[in-house]
Amino acid sequence: MNNNLWYKNSVFYELSVRAFKDSDGDGHGDLRGLTEKLDYLQTLGVDCIWIMPIYPSPLRDDGYDIADYYSVDPDYGSLDQLKVLIEAAHQRDIRIIMDLVLNHTSDAHPWFQASRSDRSSPYRDYYVWNDDDKKYPDVRIIFSDVEKSNWTWDEKAGQYFWHRFYSTQPDLNFDNPKVRDEMLNVMRFWLTLGIDGFRVDAPTYLFEREGTNCESLPETHAYLKRIRSMMDAEFPGAIMLAESNQWPGELARYFDAGDEFHMAFHFPLMPRMYLALAQGDASAIIDILEATPAIPESCQWMLFLRNHDELSLEMVTENERGFMWREYAPEPQMILNLGIRRRLAPIMRNDRRKIEVINSLLFTLPGSPILYYGDEIGMGDNLNLPDRNGVRTPMQWDDSLNAGFSTGEPFSELVQGEFGYQRVNVASQVNDPSSLFRCIKRMIAIRKEHAAFGSGGMEWIDMGIPSVAAFLRRYQDDTILVINNLASCAETIQIPEEYQTNYLNLLGGDLQTLTAQVTLQPYSYMWLEQLK
Repeated sequence: MNNNLWYKNSVFYELSVRAFKDSDGDGHGDLRGLTEKLDYLQTLGVDCIWIMPIYPSPLRDDGYDIADYYSVDPDYGSLDQLKVLIEAAHQRDIRIIMDLVLNHTSDAHPWFQASRSDRSSPYRDYYVWNDDDKKYPDVRIIFSDVEKSNWTWDEKAGQYFWHRFYSTQPDLNFDNPKVRDEMLNVMRFWLTLGIDGFRVDAPTYLFEREGTNCESLPETHAYLKRIRSMMDAEFPGAIMLAESNQWPGELARYFDAGDEFHMAFHFPLMPRMYLALAQGDASAIIDILEATPAIPESCQWMLFLRNHDELSLEMVTENERGFMWREYAPEPQMILNLGIRRRLAPIMRNDRRKIEVINSLLFTLPGSPILYYGDEIGMGDNLNLPDRNGVRTPMQWDDSLNAGFSTGEPFSELVQGEFGYQRVNVASQVNDPSSLFRCIKRMIAIRKEHAAFGSGGMEWIDMGIPSVAAFLRRYQDDTILVINNLASCAETIQIPEEYQTNYLNLLGGDLQTLTAQVTLQPYSYMWLEQLK
């Protein structure tokens, strides 16, 4: 496992340890449970697992409110159990990245408690304090549905503290060199333990400057370069993945000259895959990819359909957002912030054709794909649960009590009805050749056999029909033609003469000759390798 560009041709998998598998019957998933299920992830074909926060936390924000950067919450296990997990994963050629929450801590963190308690404390300057709430008036409020200001008054401190997210998550003060050094030491601690990198939460907001929107400031980029320099020198092969919800040109700055992030989520592309499918028109995808700048050879986009948050619609127009809400979130409780709090299968109305074709896009467009746990079996959500908890329910392993997740009472109410564990579970799909699991497993296996998907160039091909997303992926002597019909009806496409040739159908294994006209079934897709 010494290939430093391993992430370019890898398939990633995001999971919540708490929701994945409980090994001791306390109702909370844990590190031992995840270790027990590594064979499942190996069978699926996963190369790297991103685990959501496992640090000690009051869980006011599902662990993104950290109370100790140097430990594991006892609910999940111990540092020794994490080491066992890492070693067991590496034995299966599976890497592990963790969440790194740089921007803020929990208000329960000892640093913050010391900071608010004593103005002369060395920790006072670990956070951003002010006598009034007037500074940085040009900064948007991210959680505007629950927070009315980025400043919160603290009675004990006698001042306001700054926060970009919930008021229980005070921002760290990166103008303080001790904070900058401390966070480098946090990274060294976990990388020394053996993890393979970090998904960096909210790197956009580290510094504040008057007269700006306090996002993506030069000081922030300078610090990120310092982090990358440390990682390259001390932990070559470890990666940083940026979670920054920005437009493509702004996002590309987080790669810069290949000396900041290795990877970044392509937030603008994600909603446009859904938009294109709803409109039966590929132009939304084509336009955003054409607006995406070239990035350094050593860098890579991370492509995703869903994650642990709401499906963000920040990167679409107001009209497009309204259209997508009507199409994919027709009931008010399905909407959260500027997004949709549903899983992939319910969003697609459990239409297997739609689920497959949007996954075809995920696995073949430029970048590396990441799956959200349970989406490979078509898990549903629980809209009775508040906020984003509805898409963070226990993994559905089988049809036994509590979905095979735990012998005790699960931490969360399980999904019921059409998507309940009695119908949707791993055990019923693993050995079923026609299951969604087997379909996704096959896509993963094919993708990993062809570097053209992860490292190759891309060329759009006009097939004469707006609903058809057709493109070539090329790498060295490997050329693959991908055709996706995003329409709800059959479409007859015109194959340009230079592509009327013989192919290996990668998904079916048979030989196929494309003629001048080809009829595509609704929501169908083809991955065709040109024969030499």
